[in-house]
Amino acid sequence: MPLTLVTIPCLSDNYAYLLHNPDTKQTALVDAPETQAIAAELARRGWELTDILLTHHHWDHIDGLEGLRGPNVRVIGAAADAHRLPPLDQMVQGGDRIEVCGEPVEVIEVYGHTIGHVAFHFPQTAAAFTADSLMALGCGRLFEGTPAQMWDALLRLRALPPDTLICSGHEYTAGNARFAATIDPANPDLAARIADTFAKTSAGIPTVPSLLSLERATNPFLRADNPDLQAAVGMTGAAAVDVFAEIRARKDKF
Repeated sequence: MPLTLVTIPCLSDNYAYLLHNPDTKQTALVDAPETQAIAAELARRGWELTDILLTHHHWDHIDGLEGLRGPNVRVIGAAADAHRLPPLDQMVQGGDRIEVCGEPVEVIEVYGHTIGHVAFHFPQTAAAFTADSLMALGCGRLFEGTPAQMWDALLRLRALPPDTLICSGHEYTAGNARFAATIDPANPDLAARIADTFAKTSAGIPTVPSLLSLERATNPFLRADNPDLQAAVGMTGAAAVDVFAEIRARKDKF
C-alpha cells in the first residue's frame, strides 16, 4: 500500500514532505526548511516523526531539523555531505537501499546543485524526493557540480517509471515556465503546461509535486538529447551534455 504523502509549504517558496504508514504509524519527513509549519502539520494529523531524510546541506533544507529531532527520530543523509549536515544517525550514498516507514527506498546520487546531494525514491509510493536536482520545469543551479554531473543525475531520475511523482524543493515553476518558453517554443505539451502553471499560481495552488511523465515531455533540462529541442537552440547533433550546459547557462542569465 502506498504511503500517505503530504506536501508542506515552508518559508517563502520551499516544500517539505511527510510520508506516513497508517498501519505502522511510522512517519518520515523529507527535508526540514523550518520547524513551525512542519510541527503544526504533524500535530494536526496526530503523527509522530520516526525518520528525517535530508537531501543536501543548504540551510533552507535543514534549518528546522533540530526543532523536530526527538530521541526516537532517525536522521538520514549523505555520507559525502555529513560534514555539512546536522548529526546523522545513518549515512547513505547513491545506490544504497534502505527501509523507511516499512517501504524500500532507493538512494540516488544527484550531484550538480551541490556535491553530496541525494534523492530518495520510494517505488511503492511512486514518489521521488529530488529537492534541488530535478525540479518542476527546471533543475537546480550548479553551485558546486559540473554540467556533466547534473546531466548524469537527471538521466538517472529520468529513467524512473513515468508515473513517479517528482517531489522537488521549491515553488519555482512559474519562473521556470517563462524560461522554458524561450527554449522550446514549438512544444505543444509545454504550451499547455505553461497555461496550467499560470492558472494554478494565480489561484494560489501549488504546482509541486509533478509527474515525471510531464517533466519528460516539457522540462527542457530533461530534453537536451531531444532533436527538436537541439534544433530550437541551434545545436543539432551536439553532445547532450553540451546542450544541457548551454540551456543551464541561458537560465542563469535569464
